[in-house]
Amino acid sequence: MVVMEIFDVFEYAQNIYVYNQGNKCEYSSDSDGYKKIMTSWNEMVDGAHPMPAFGVSINNLTLKEMQSGVWVEFEFGKEHIVYGMPFERLLINVNETYCGFNILRYTTEYGYDGRCYYLDLVNKNMSNFYTDLMNL
Repeated sequence: MVVMEIFDVFEYAQNIYVYNQGNKCEYSSDSDGYKKIMTSWNEMVDGAHPMPAFGVSINNLTLKEMQSGVWVEFEFGKEHIVYGMPFERLLINVNETYCGFNILRYTTEYGYDGRCYYLDLVNKNMSNFYTDLMNL
């Protein structure tokens, strides 16, 4: 499936995983937690601007980094393509003070190796989204 804008693809996530200090919680698309996460996510990215990413992801370093802090991972169950880049999952490091963030792409073939997407939240930060994740 080809999706033209990064914002459009998140509604196709089948599961959402929240990692907090390496501990993983799963939310399926029919759960209340999933709905709360998606509502908060959509509020946060409303009005955001996609921009060129600041770097690339290196799978081994990403997996190590996921053991600390808060991360949210959207799993799609099949490959999607946005801006010519394929993925099966998207991963975001959630930090209250971030005003923009990389979105790391996962594929079965390469893991989290490769180019990222970037969203600038335009006069917002991740604080509400972070709080909502912590209150699940």
